[in-house]
Amino acid sequence: MENIQTSRRDFLKAAGFTSLGLAIGITGFTKDASLKKVAPAVLKLEINPFIIIDTTGNITLVNPRPDMGQGSTQAVPSLLAEELEVSLEKVLIVQSDGKGKYGSQTSGGSSSVRELWMPIRKAGAAAREMLAATAAKRWNVPVSECTAEDGKIWHKASRRSLSYGELADEASKLEIPKEPKLKEPKDFKIIGKYNKRLDVPERVTGKAVYGLDVDVPGMVYAAIVHSPMIHGKVASIDDSETKKVKGVLKVLKTERTMPHRTSEAVAVVATNWWAALKGKRALKVNWDNGNYAKTVDTAGYFAATYEAAKKDGVNFEEKGDFTAKYATAKEKLESHYETPFLAHAPIEPENAVAHVKDDGSVEIWAPIQGPDWALRDVCGYLKVKPEQVKINVTLLGGAFGRKAYHDFLLEACHISKELKKPVKVIWTREDDITQGPYRPGMLSHMQGFVENGKITGFHHHAIGESIVGQVFKGLKDDEADPWLSEEISTGNNKYQFAAASKVSWTNVKTDIPVVWWRSVYASNFGWGQECFIDELAHLAKKDPLQARLEILPDERFKKVLETLAEKANWNEKLPEGSGKGIAVFKSFGSISACCITVSRKDAGVKIDKVVSVIDCGYYVNPDNVKAQTEGNIVMGITAAIKDGITFTNGICDQTNYHQFNVMRINEAPPMEIHIVDSGAVPGGVGEPGLPPVAPALGNAIFAATGKRLRKLPFDINNIA
Repeated sequence: MENIQTSRRDFLKAAGFTSLGLAIGITGFTKDASLKKVAPAVLKLEINPFIIIDTTGNITLVNPRPDMGQGSTQAVPSLLAEELEVSLEKVLIVQSDGKGKYGSQTSGGSSSVRELWMPIRKAGAAAREMLAATAAKRWNVPVSECTAEDGKIWHKASRRSLSYGELADEASKLEIPKEPKLKEPKDFKIIGKYNKRLDVPERVTGKAVYGLDVDVPGMVYAAIVHSPMIHGKVASIDDSETKKVKGVLKVLKTERTMPHRTSEAVAVVATNWWAALKGKRALKVNWDNGNYAKTVDTAGYFAATYEAAKKDGVNFEEKGDFTAKYATAKEKLESHYETPFLAHAPIEPENAVAHVKDDGSVEIWAPIQGPDWALRDVCGYLKVKPEQVKINVTLLGGAFGRKAYHDFLLEACHISKELKKPVKVIWTREDDITQGPYRPGMLSHMQGFVENGKITGFHHHAIGESIVGQVFKGLKDDEADPWLSEEISTGNNKYQFAAASKVSWTNVKTDIPVVWWRSVYASNFGWGQECFIDELAHLAKKDPLQARLEILPDERFKKVLETLAEKANWNEKLPEGSGKGIAVFKSFGSISACCITVSRKDAGVKIDKVVSVIDCGYYVNPDNVKAQTEGNIVMGITAAIKDGITFTNGICDQTNYHQFNVMRINEAPPMEIHIVDSGAVPGGVGEPGLPPVAPALGNAIFAATGKRLRKLPFDINNIA
């Protein structure tokens, strides 16, 4: 597999399509995705097909999902290589550019393999059958006697073979099979097997191209001065000292366009980044901050969530009359579980190069999660047509949801339009952490009861700012956030409560910008759900594992928990001062469970071991599943014991990694990752391992110390 960053023109030139060969496009990313042939005339207008086999035998895959570390440049071609019976090294990767014919192109929601599993395999199988039929016709033999292997069609009886390149042009004249026969899982050679990540050497040696590496002829650099209170307006600008900095070209007022509102900013433009940064630091801007000292405030926000917990929310679902049964229950509990705002803090901060040209055309080079969404946003912002915009997607040095929020990209577009030059905007780490958007802070108001030693009643009242409401402006005041169905509905978590259950919602709004963060609401609400299930288990005088199994009729959930119990040696007797905690959560189509062991250490505890089990259905590479789960464990523990994001008087209290800490290598506990081979449809991998981590840790601390923690983050070195 070769991973290249290239323009459409370079791709066509390099591929040498004087004779196109076989090109197959895909319409829709579903099980019923339809395939269509693509003629050379269409190809010259736009890279449209996903799969091209040219007359020299080269295989090109247009990858619709940007790679931000989740491994899409390995996983997606693996699906094609498996069905085409070629090695990964034979597949050339070209990144899609946002045009609508590619369908969904956003990396997020752990969706790459889930959505491409059938379409890409189906296209590869169709191509294989067309090539085999062409060879059979040439040899005048039954197609059943022809097999594909290593980029060739073989007739084993006569030991004849023809390469894909020799067959491609003639094969393109055949009708595409509507229902090509896919390989049986037992015959997989690539899918589900360990394969080296072929893109790793370039990343290690520095050859890989990230957004920060882009250099365009005639490009200038822009450093942005944002209001410390995020939404402030520019009152005055003193650029006298900035203009003295060698290399500074211009200071201009610009804007930060977010999905829900636009804020003012100031750009310092220079011939190089260091001059732009130095000029930014010398610039003096006075801001009119209005009332944001009060509305951009985390203490006030959380106070409002606790007030909301005293009232009924909007019902999302209810089975039985929970309120009535809770009122008369003899053994019941009520608790509040709080999670903070969190920054994404990717290693590569936000950056983009934009060139808005005199003729109205636009070219973009950027590390973005979704070229299709970026195309939509650029066209809407600049009032241009999609055919006027060309988007070049680079690799992303981390994102976790942040780089699907295109404020930084539109800043580059605005400045370039003003200057009529290619402009490279780079956010500093301080911009990234102090400006957001953030994972929203949330409160889980929990109620439940037990009867005869079994959990029979459960209510999860989810409270906080809505991403659907703020980002997409799609939530009515009397409507529950629909994303709860993917997070805490009984249809998702599979818990069955015999007496009554309820899920409700209250939207507490804030001027603090929010967006999805790795695993979205699951990272918030998994904390409340799984810690409170633990509380109810203890109220019922039941082992926390047994209490869960009693209310989980779903066999996949049971298998995950039973595997976790075995691998983590759940029933072992621990020394005094040690404890184990478990949690299980389903998100993005996958079930993940976690067991954490802790032991007392001075005034706090030490994390001794983490065992994680995931059932993600069919998967491409077990090594990548484990790597993503390890990353989820690191982020999950970080979110539990390191810094949250707080605002005081409208200003973010954290500015860089020294105040917004990330768990370091020397702090990482031993980890074991186990995969349950359920044979189910593919689920996500990039996010599902995170939600059970924090509650497993909280439950372990209770088991070791008797202290029930309900607010994140907490100081693991001081469990008071």
